[in-house]
Amino acid sequence: MAASSPPPQEWLPPSRPKPLLPSYTFDMDLDPQFILRDPANLRSLYGHPMERSVRKQMDHLDQHSRAFIAASPFLVISTQGPDDARLADNSPRGDFPGFVGVADDRTLLIPDRRGNNRLDTLQNILANPKVGLLFLVPGINETFRVNGLAELSRDPELTGRFIVDGKAPKTVIVVHVQEAYIHCSRAMLRSKLWDPSRHAAPGTIPSFGTIMSCHTNGFVDAGAMDEENKVRIPQTLY
Repeated sequence: MAASSPPPQEWLPPSRPKPLLPSYTFDMDLDPQFILRDPANLRSLYGHPMERSVRKQMDHLDQHSRAFIAASPFLVISTQGPDDARLADNSPRGDFPGFVGVADDRTLLIPDRRGNNRLDTLQNILANPKVGLLFLVPGINETFRVNGLAELSRDPELTGRFIVDGKAPKTVIVVHVQEAYIHCSRAMLRSKLWDPSRHAAPGTIPSFGTIMSCHTNGFVDAGAMDEENKVRIPQTLY
């Protein structure tokens, strides 16, 4: 696959700065002989992990794991529905640092805050309890990964522990930890995610309303949605 020259920007508002980095398209014609399907071939290509990368994996949360989770205001939860019905899904979850509760060394509690009611994550959990969590801490280049089995609880005593602004979540995602380990900094260092000089300038990507209008074939009015969200989103966080 050879990279072609950067195409013209399809969307840029007038008098706005251009993106920090150009976008590239690729001429892609997959050759079947190079598609990997055999685990042995995959391993021979990459080699074996360092022993410490294997040894770091635990089946519980220790004091260092707890400290990382307590500092994290943001995570991504990955779920998978039944094989014949739903695709894999990733969903962001964010709140104040430490919003995820640690019930004990093998149990995490994630309040399901207000969202768009698609319920992709929750429906997947009902069908398939396997979940993956990726915790991020602003300014920290390492991340923390947790894998396990999840279930949903609407126990008032449990949801009542997570009341914010007088509002409790409708459910709490209870994650039973099976794997937990720190992840190295390479992805963050390559992306420079926390570097303010690399943050996108206003106007370099289409607005939420613009994207929604396009993706709903005009069902949503772009300008109206952008104006509405300035007020509605901050008022409906919980």
